[in-house]
Amino acid sequence: MDLERIKSKIITVQGQQVILASDVANLYKVETKRINEAVKNNPDKFPEGYVITLTDNEMRSLRSKISTLENTGRGKHAKYNANCISERGLYMLATILKSPVATETTLAIIETFAKVRELSRTIAELHQHNKDEQKSMLQKSGEIISDFICSDLEPTETETTIEFNLAVLSLKHTVKRTNKNK
Repeated sequence: MDLERIKSKIITVQGQQVILASDVANLYKVETKRINEAVKNNPDKFPEGYVITLTDNEMRSLRSKISTLENTGRGKHAKYNANCISERGLYMLATILKSPVATETTLAIIETFAKVRELSRTIAELHQHNKDEQKSMLQKSGEIISDFICSDLEPTETETTIEFNLAVLSLKHTVKRTNKNK
């Protein structure tokens, strides 16, 4: 599963990182209505925060990201506001769908959520550490970013350079990778 592809699907809605149900369906290789049916038919498994239904304003602002109906007499836009699935909701969805693709994809999505959280936390805490700790944190951040971009390659060598120029921080992190199959 391409981590960059998954990362591009993660959006923040109502203060939570989520993936649109239509994007989850695409990743699981099922129709969006199957995702929505699973949620609707199992309300006890999706407590508050597991699934978020977009508001009208959120729908308008995300309209370009959401698949809309073709103009075939049924209307131009989706009839209902889209659902978004949180990380916790994905756990439940995978158990309900019982599909190997759903399980494998959910694991990749959850790994991506974890990496995004770790990267955000590392960057936020960077200023709280000394120069040696910052170097280590920057190297780890560079490797996470590299995983998003080149997840199918193995790291062979890394190099981090940090320069402090008055109040400005300059960072260069290089990760050299080779094909995992070699």
